[in-house]
Amino acid sequence: MLVTRETDYAVRTVLFLAQDQERVSSVTEIAKAMHIPKSFLAKIVQRLVKHGILASIRGVAGGFRLAKKPREISLLAVMESIQGNTGINICATDKRLCRLSGTCTVHPIWVEIRRDVEKKLLKQTIADLVKKKR
Repeated sequence: MLVTRETDYAVRTVLFLAQDQERVSSVTEIAKAMHIPKSFLAKIVQRLVKHGILASIRGVAGGFRLAKKPREISLLAVMESIQGNTGINICATDKRLCRLSGTCTVHPIWVEIRRDVEKKLLKQTIADLVKKKR
């Protein structure tokens, strides 16, 4: 599994907003603080809003803030909101996409790796990561 640059930026954004959960931050502010291209970030925050991780606040003092408490947001949720399934091979996410998955000797390994990674990412919350940063 490859963590895309877009996913890395999404994680940085959520971590930034988790540092002060009540504060509303603009795309410009987040982009500057987290060294993310503003135009790229605008698309990322919309996906995070769509998946219920961020809330969008309209108006002059508008921007974005977390839609949930940091302890309720897993690293897996952030990753999946940006790049979908975490499988390292497409057959590990849906065996119907590969005609050989029923007889392939490596298929069970891909599935096991996917489960292990998902379990670890699900266990790791944004709150845990914020604590580690401090």
